[in-house]
Amino acid sequence: MQQAFSLLVLLLAMAGGQFFWAGSASAEVVQESTATTEQSCSFGMDKGEPSHSCAVPFPSGCRVAQAPGSSKPWATISTGGRLLCRFDDKQTDWKTKITGACNRCQSGHCSAQFSVRYDCSPQQ
Repeated sequence: MQQAFSLLVLLLAMAGGQFFWAGSASAEVVQESTATTEQSCSFGMDKGEPSHSCAVPFPSGCRVAQAPGSSKPWATISTGGRLLCRFDDKQTDWKTKITGACNRCQSGHCSAQFSVRYDCSPQQ
């Protein structure tokens, strides 16, 4: 009886190893994803300071990555304080230039960071 139990434990351990191996095999698919990098620009403002903008650097040979599960650019805006920020439609084409802009700072101090993920894998 104890031998049967030991055999069962051994078989379960081997099956667990196979499940682990199968998980490792699926991890290889992740390696096929594109190489990305992130660039950002940021600034701080004092209360009442007028609108401000900054240009996110555009790495040579890269294109803006798409947000996972979306066709939109993979970009984020982080702010501190009371101000509204956006990517400037007039100064942003998402192919060669990206500019973030914020309105007047309405609290003691404000800050903004515009971040963009780029796909820098070789283009076919």
